[in-house]
Amino acid sequence: MPGNAVCALAQLGLLDDLRRVGTRVRRREYRTHRDLLLFAVDEDAFWGMEMGPHCLRRADLLRLLQSGLPSGSVRHGTGIVASRQTPQGVEVDLEDGAVESGGLLVGADGVHSRIRRSLFDDRAPGAALLATQSWRFMVPNPGVEAWTLWAGAGALFLLIPVDHGEAYAWVSAGGGLANGLDPDRLRSAFGSFPRLVRDTLEAALARPDAIHHSPLEEVRSPAWTRDRVVLVGDAAHAIAPVWAQGAALALEDALVLADLLAKAGDWRSVGPDYERLRRPRVAHVQAMTDRLSRTATMPDWARNLLLPLIGPRSYRATYAPLRIAVTT
Repeated sequence: MPGNAVCALAQLGLLDDLRRVGTRVRRREYRTHRDLLLFAVDEDAFWGMEMGPHCLRRADLLRLLQSGLPSGSVRHGTGIVASRQTPQGVEVDLEDGAVESGGLLVGADGVHSRIRRSLFDDRAPGAALLATQSWRFMVPNPGVEAWTLWAGAGALFLLIPVDHGEAYAWVSAGGGLANGLDPDRLRSAFGSFPRLVRDTLEAALARPDAIHHSPLEEVRSPAWTRDRVVLVGDAAHAIAPVWAQGAALALEDALVLADLLAKAGDWRSVGPDYERLRRPRVAHVQAMTDRLSRTATMPDWARNLLLPLIGPRSYRATYAPLRIAVTT
């Protein structure tokens, strides 16, 4: 959770609760596949002590967001099959056969959003420039104390300390790696990486059921709203995790939308205002994601020459506008 995500949680009154779970991330390191440090960022100095980045488990984040809600506010395992707008509002058909109605439908249903498809036909997400495949897993922390990325030969290996002696790992690799899990090809992709990386990968491969594979996809939708339907988060603008902005932008979307709804007399007018306020910030993150993604696909020698020069500047250029809160 970068600083702008921490700021959003603070605006929801969850900062103290956040600090009780996960781990504060104070430093970011970019390294070669030979473990040479290309550049590092002091995240405490950049974000300040109040809004420093934080890494926590997804389940803990969901618990934070649900804390304080009235009982029954969240219904699990009940997806939306279809939706339609009526003169009075919006109706949705649910997987369990029920029909619900309301004044506004917010599609926060991810990269393969049914709500987005119902609004704008069958527009599919596109492959990310950074890579086509990725894998995520939790492992015993091999000793990393910072957000640490190793890059080389079309492969990326990220480790972030979380809690209870564990770390979060995110891995991507090109070279024609197939969908799903191919242990031998993954081992080959990271064969020239430091022993710490190779040992961590082996620890993960010993528990293949705990490895989550997903294509790396992005959503660049030309519109996020139509009448009483609004898209937020990945459903509107999924972005490759170069700057870890998925949850952060979704939280900001929710804050801006809630602020508008609280002030609006007619919710049908909220969509255009929401999109006008959110488009510039999202477009900025998309542009900076594309810029660093192109760097990641360069030959090793070129990337290793450039990153010590452009890496710190890219970090500052990306995150500096995001230090401004989206609502007061």
